[in-house]
Amino acid sequence: MSDKKTAVITGAARGIGKAIAIAFAKEGYNIVINYHSNVPEATVAECEKLGAQVLSLQGDVSDFNFAKDFIQSAKKEFGTVDVLVNNAGITRDNLLLGMKEEEFDSVINTNLKGTFNMIKHASKVMLKQKSGSIVNIASVVGVTGNAGQANYAASKAGVIGLTKSAAKELASRGITVNAIAPGFIETDMTNVLTDEQKEKIFATIPMNKAGQPEDVAEAAVFLAKHGYITGQVVNVCGGLCI
Repeated sequence: MSDKKTAVITGAARGIGKAIAIAFAKEGYNIVINYHSNVPEATVAECEKLGAQVLSLQGDVSDFNFAKDFIQSAKKEFGTVDVLVNNAGITRDNLLLGMKEEEFDSVINTNLKGTFNMIKHASKVMLKQKSGSIVNIASVVGVTGNAGQANYAASKAGVIGLTKSAAKELASRGITVNAIAPGFIETDMTNVLTDEQKEKIFATIPMNKAGQPEDVAEAAVFLAKHGYITGQVVNVCGGLCI
């Protein structure tokens, strides 16, 4: 069992989740990562290079019992759960009239119910510690909405409401709960877009460029460090939501 603090990050095999895991490893945390299908070999290797002990577990955060076992495994391995970052998320984009029930339900189950599951179980550990930080990765579309993403926008708006409610419930025990709402972040998912498509998107962003996963990761570390900030939504979007 280590005397270091422990950060738990869901959906950490690549992209934003990977950057968040590495950022906390740089801060001296032990790292516990969850992944669903993409094996997180690169994430684990980079965190270990930084001196972190790493535990990785495959599973679906929308499964209530998996979320419980995941948190219990982190507690058993490292003794504490000091930070939880709920990053796991999926998209199933479609126009509302063409959206299938499964496309709506799967996004809500992973993005919103998965976040609830993880908060539910991690907060029990944090309540006993009387300390902890929870950071939920939402999205600017949870604030603004977006055509073709009714399911995703609804899930992320739900995450924002869940964040504020949990913040009120847990604050008296020294636990902060905040959300980050990324805008257009350069990841594997966005790299499939053509240059022309990207230019159209950049035209809607005041800073006229994409953000990087590290921009979100730095915000997560900032929120985890500041014990008097809670119930907030930090937009990391280059001004997209202004």
